[in-house]
This record gives sequence, C-alpha cells and structure tokens, in this order.
Amino acid sequence: MLKNLMNRYYYGKAGKADLTPDDLPTTRWQLFWETLRTHLAELVKLNLLQLVFWVPTIVVLLLGYSAMMNQMQLMDLGDGTSIQTKIVDEQALAAAADETGATQVTLEKEPVVSVADTVQQLNGLALMTLLLLVPCIAITGPGTAGVSYVVRNWARDEHAFLWSDFKDAMKENWKQSLLVSTLTGLAPLLVYLSWVYYGSLAQQQPLMVVPQALVAIIGLVWALCVTYAHPLIVSYELKAKGVLRNAVLLGIARLPMSVGIRLLHCVPALIGAAIFFLINPFFAVMFLFVWYVLIGFALSRFVTASYTNAVFDRFINSRIEGAKVNRGLRAPDDDDEDEAQTAETPEEGDR
Repeated sequence: MLKNLMNRYYYGKAGKADLTPDDLPTTRWQLFWETLRTHLAELVKLNLLQLVFWVPTIVVLLLGYSAMMNQMQLMDLGDGTSIQTKIVDEQALAAAADETGATQVTLEKEPVVSVADTVQQLNGLALMTLLLLVPCIAITGPGTAGVSYVVRNWARDEHAFLWSDFKDAMKENWKQSLLVSTLTGLAPLLVYLSWVYYGSLAQQQPLMVVPQALVAIIGLVWALCVTYAHPLIVSYELKAKGVLRNAVLLGIARLPMSVGIRLLHCVPALIGAAIFFLINPFFAVMFLFVWYVLIGFALSRFVTASYTNAVFDRFINSRIEGAKVNRGLRAPDDDDEDEAQTAETPEEGDR
C-alpha cells in the first residue's frame, strides 16, 4: 500500500488520461492556483534552500529586537521606576509572600534610564542593526536568483529541477543579483540616516521636511521596484543598468499593483504584529519563525513570479518578435484547432 502511494506521488495515478488543451487554465488566477497546488510540497523544499542564505539576516534581526526590548524595559515610566524594576518587585513580593506571608517588600531600586537617553540608545541600536543587515541581505541575492528562476518556470507550468536549476541560475546570475541585494540592504540604512539627519535640521529649518519626505519616497519606490528586479535578471539577458532601469519603469507603470503585491508580502508581518500586541510577543516571534522556516520565502517568490510573468508578457514579451506569451494558459488557437478537428472528423452515420 505504501509503495503504491509513493508511486502515485512521483508518477501519478495509473490509467489516468493525458491532459488535453481543454484542461489548461484560461485565466492567470486559475493558473496560479493550479501550479501552487502542484508544487506546494516542492516549495517547502525550495524554501529550505533559500533559508540558508537568510539565516544571518534572521539572527541579526532577532538580536536587534532583543536588545531594543531590553533597553525599553529600563526606560523611566515617569515615577522613577521602569518595566524591569516593576517586574523584579512583583517577583520579589510573590516570593516573600510565599515564604513569610509578608505583603510589603522593600527593594533597592535599579537605576532607570530617562526617556531621552532611551531614545538615543534605541537610535544607536537601530543604526547598528541596519549596518549589520547590509552584508547579511547582500548575500541573499544569488540564492534569490536561483529561487526566482525555479518558481518562474513553475508559475508558467513548465518543468524545473529543484536543485540543478537553482544552482545553475545562481551561478549564471550571481553578479547582478548580488548588486540588487546589496542596494536592497543599503536602502533602509541610507533612508534611516537621511531621515534622522534632515529631521534634526527640520527642527531649526521647517523647509528641511521636504528632503526628509523625498528620502522616504525614494525608499518606498525602491521597495516597489525591487519586486521586478530578480525576475528580470533570470528572464532576460540584461546588463545591471538595464535591470535597474526596467525595474523602476515597471514599478512606476504598475504602481497600484506594485503596492498591492508588496502589501501582500507584508501580511505575515502584520499578523505577527497583531499577535505581538494582542496576545504575546513570544507567540508573535514563534509564528514568524515557523512561517518563514516552513514556506514563507519560497511562497513569496512564487507569488511574485506569478505576477511578474503576467507583467512581462504584457509589457515586454509582446514587443519581442517570436517571444512566447501566456505560457501555461489555454490559447485562443486551441479553440480554433478543436473546431477544425471536429469539422474534419465525420460522424459515425456518414461513414
């Protein structure tokens, strides 16, 4: 029984009829769900490959989060105490009540940190975290290129070997993908430094709010355009300048959809934030950890590939002579061929 189950998993059900053009999906939405259902188990395996490249980033984020939370627990709450000292007081009170039945406990208060000093410490921790993230995010580029190539083919309902195609795409596109990921790592750091710098100037010169807002807009534009960068790298023979130029043009030309796809990628983070504030911070961290370890990275890339395949067909492939479009979808020509075959095949009574 187990042997038959494994054979069906790898080779399909025996006696099942071959697919016909009528079985092909007719819309992008149908194609997405069909290919996702077919490759869901493989996406979990692919996610493990990409996770290797993201381990340093995850470690830096966890350390930065832990350091900031510890610093905030020492902040003065306005009455000479902090969250940390209150926690210690409550624990000591409970211990004393258990041992002696006392209802009051006097402790030597730990020093608390003023709000201004806390903000300064948090700014320093944020800056250090963003600095460490630059090389960590940069090294994810080659892995992202490999994953982008594999999921691009799967989203087209085309074949791709999980490991060999991943490795080949990574080797062929590592230079351009490394440049894109380095810029992606630098973007938060540069935006943060510029925002703090112009924000300090804006306290004396209100007009400095303009460049401060401009920096934020540039950061948001890059976040939208980077959606197209890695799919462009693995789909076309473009120089780095061409990749960046087309990514920016597509990001702006498809602005509403670019915003929508980026917000869709933020859904797990929003769920984690809701769990953080409504339930427990520990559960929020565990949810995000399990999600991205299991399938989060690969699924995000698959959604991006399904979307960018449609965008490339409309804006790029349709302008290239001989380029195939709508791969994986039922073409109108298939209907014409079916009608022609029906007209040429005589009915049984006419033979």
